[in-house]
Amino acid sequence: MESFKSHILVIDDDEGIRSLLKQFLNENGYLVNTASNASEAQEKISIIKFDLLVLDIMMPGKSGLEFISENKNNLSVPIILLTAKGGASERIEGLEIGADDYLPKPFEPKELLLRINNILKKTKKINPKHVIEFGSIKIDLNKLMITNQNCNYKINNTEKTILEKMINNPGKVFSRIDIGNLIEIDKERSIDVIITRLRKKIETDPKNPKYLQTIRGSGYVLWVE
Repeated sequence: MESFKSHILVIDDDEGIRSLLKQFLNENGYLVNTASNASEAQEKISIIKFDLLVLDIMMPGKSGLEFISENKNNLSVPIILLTAKGGASERIEGLEIGADDYLPKPFEPKELLLRINNILKKTKKINPKHVIEFGSIKIDLNKLMITNQNCNYKINNTEKTILEKMINNPGKVFSRIDIGNLIEIDKERSIDVIITRLRKKIETDPKNPKYLQTIRGSGYVLWVE
């Protein structure tokens, strides 16, 4: 019997893209389900545990961004967005609300495969029992959760990758290039968006951060007490 690596859900209203990706990802060892809209995706997620979602932004009914926003407290798997070419604002919004990566259309299936492989590889490398507490903050990388003053915030796998690196190197300054290489995103604006999103979960006052600070001209650092 063939052994599949991981289970992926492809959500796209384009039947051609769904069929192409299902066949291509199957041939590369992944088990794949598909959904043509957000409602169908919701049904499948409620009964099947997926390892990663490939999600189109522009769909009839609920958009991909609306789907993430409505399910952000229940989704703990990586999400790769498929975006219309040139939709920079949508890509930024997607990263802000929890997506891990994005790929503009049209795209090469091999590039998507590379991004899937890299994201899932990072996910498996993270220590499943890694928990750290400092100040009023508790970060649980296994549960993909930050607890701050009795409020719980879900984190995605991109945020988890950054936090693990910073936690294991307290006081080290990471440049945008360092972070970009770590999560394989080369847009500085996208990296800033992810850091801003993390601050909202870690800091009492995100505009005046105490722990996840900016070192002007150098990058970002996590101060752990």
